Amino acid sequence: MKLKKKAKRILIILLIIILAVIIGFFVLKKGTSKKDTPKEAKIVNEVDKYDYKLKETKPSKYKEMFKELKEILKEEPVDEEKYVQKISEMFIYDFYSLNDKTAKTDVGGVEFVYPGVLDNFLENAQNTYYKYVENNIYNNRKQSLPVVSNINIESVTKEPFAYNDKTDEEAYKVVVTWSYTDDEFSSYQKNATLIFIHEDIKLYLVELQ
Repeated sequence: MKLKKKAKRILIILLIIILAVIIGFFVLKKGTSKKDTPKEAKIVNEVDKYDYKLKETKPSKYKEMFKELKEILKEEPVDEEKYVQKISEMFIYDFYSLNDKTAKTDVGGVEFVYPGVLDNFLENAQNTYYKYVENNIYNNRKQSLPVVSNINIESVTKEPFAYNDKTDEEAYKVVVTWSYTDDEFSSYQKNATLIFIHEDIKLYLVELQ
């Protein structure tokens, strides 16, 4: 009888310990999840017809360019040359400015990239230009990173571009140059050629040279 009572007491103690461990695990997991999950950036402006969205985390210079793009796309008909020039500027600024990026996976300019090449674009960016961007989820990064300053559209021309067994006879070729706010980054890339194709009413970046 005493052995049965003792065994029962041990079983109860073990159950209490197991229950405490389970509760502790879920409490810890919940706390860690809240801490490690960054807050999703709020959308503060958008162009519904074109599905362009502006996040509150973007720098003030980019926000100003977004407003200018929105005005361009309100015109009837839309001046495509103004349109392609503005998204070229926005892409260069957002992609090559790294200081506002939270990690190497936070690649800029993606909303202008053609969906069919996006995965390859992201992989290349993370393995090259974004490779050494340190994590800054908690705003404690000390790393010095580039910010694009002046952007110049050197030329805009139309030429055929073949993709996915199709050809856009009036694709845009945009040559761009730019500088950085700090001479520390003067050896970084400062020119590029962008190719944009038509997809319905939108222009998409399909090639970055």
